[in-house]
Amino acid sequence: MQMSRHREYLPADERRLATVEAVVDLAAEQNPSDITTTAIAQRMGLTQGALFRHFRSKEAILQAVMSWVTERLLARVDEAAESAASPGAALEAVFATHIDFVVEHPGIPRMLFGGLQRPGETLLKQMAQTLIRHYGERLRRLLEAGKAQGELDAELDVDAAAVLFIGAIQGLVMQSLLAGDVAGIRRDAPAVFAIYRRGIGATP
Repeated sequence: MQMSRHREYLPADERRLATVEAVVDLAAEQNPSDITTTAIAQRMGLTQGALFRHFRSKEAILQAVMSWVTERLLARVDEAAESAASPGAALEAVFATHIDFVVEHPGIPRMLFGGLQRPGETLLKQMAQTLIRHYGERLRRLLEAGKAQGELDAELDVDAAAVLFIGAIQGLVMQSLLAGDVAGIRRDAPAVFAIYRRGIGATP
């Protein structure tokens, strides 16, 4: 009872963050499309009325989740890249960081894959496209830097290389979801990145 009372009076920003975390946790346990506002409120120890004081609809909650994903993932990618000694090392660090993010939050890819299958141009799709665009920009900068420093193939198509980088991660995630073993991508990721890295490396 004390816990519910404490959550009932969380500051607005903390309440929104707690809601996002509750949705991400629920998505790891069940079909994301089946998550209801009732289930979210119950997970948080709240009434639906308390939940709707901060979010006008389930769609608004999903928007908040996507904003959280974009902010957290890009921040971690930036940190990983900045701490690396070279563009090639930065690409490897970004790859590993993205994999770790998925393993820590397995509900996120389930939500994205499910939401992106809906017909039409939904807000979730638009937000996912924005995330991919910003992510791709970071990859292209690293790839261009690698070319300039002679670490990567001078003729490398950076747009295609960025698409392949993201696609490799998406493929690993999809296979892990099918196998029911999200943590297993940590085992497979290094070998996949090694093949990618050889493919974009400078020609001797």
